[in-house]
Amino acid sequence: MINALIALATIAWLSQLLLGGWQIRLFNRAFDRLCRQGAVGIGRSSGRFRPRVVIALAFDEQQNVRDSLIMKGLTVFALPQPLSQLHGMNRQELQPDVIFPHDRNCQNALSLALKLKQG
Repeated sequence: MINALIALATIAWLSQLLLGGWQIRLFNRAFDRLCRQGAVGIGRSSGRFRPRVVIALAFDEQQNVRDSLIMKGLTVFALPQPLSQLHGMNRQELQPDVIFPHDRNCQNALSLALKLKQG
């Protein structure tokens, strides 16, 4: 019985390592694609037991959003997705509380992404 529990824990741990590495690789590829498009601002919400949110925005010379990504979730199955509703918007138009009226984590992540990218 103890050997079965140890084997199960080992399998779960190895699965977590493999899936976590896969998630990081996918995020890094999406982030590299953003970095090639212009200056990038990135923000991450905090929280220990809530779904974390990572938002990255690529800006062009006129401070318009060229591309973006959001990664939101609590597990290793969260994948980077584009925030296409922000594409083409000027940095000055981006108001986190208007864009994400019911999601405090997304508001915080977007606020940080906008602060990190100084014009």
